[in-house]
Amino acid sequence: MPEISAFGWLHTIVGILALLTGFYTLIRFKVIRFSQPTGRAYLLLTLVAAASALGIYKHGGFGVAHFLAVLTILAVLVGAVAEKTTLFGKLSRYLQAASYSATLLFHMIPAITDGLMRLPTDGPIVTDIEDPLLRGFYLAFLVAYVVGFSLQVIWLRKHPES
Repeated sequence: MPEISAFGWLHTIVGILALLTGFYTLIRFKVIRFSQPTGRAYLLLTLVAAASALGIYKHGGFGVAHFLAVLTILAVLVGAVAEKTTLFGKLSRYLQAASYSATLLFHMIPAITDGLMRLPTDGPIVTDIEDPLLRGFYLAFLVAYVVGFSLQVIWLRKHPES
């Protein structure tokens, strides 16, 4: 098992806090908004986790985790523009929900990959990035995102004042 640096631990702790805050916010409020204290905490933790991921090069050069970090930053930016402006018109609320929720998907992919490739420490569950178990998790996360976003759309339509 590869050693984890202090920077890696910081990234991991911030990422876990972001995930917990993000899921709590979704469960509690149905959508993530920067205007909510927990939504703001989630989005800021997410930006720190994504930015710190860009500084981790465990496997050499720029990889999938770095690409997901860039997508995460872009999704936060698009969500913020959709939340704070009328640039997207009536679609703003839905684009905000899609963007902010996508950041959870982008968190989960490297989280499960790294977790299964590191744990248990004496014999990780997964030793190859192409393992079918990982692909199953990725598909499950994508399905959860689509279902979750669909539920958000329904909720947003029922609550136009939100």
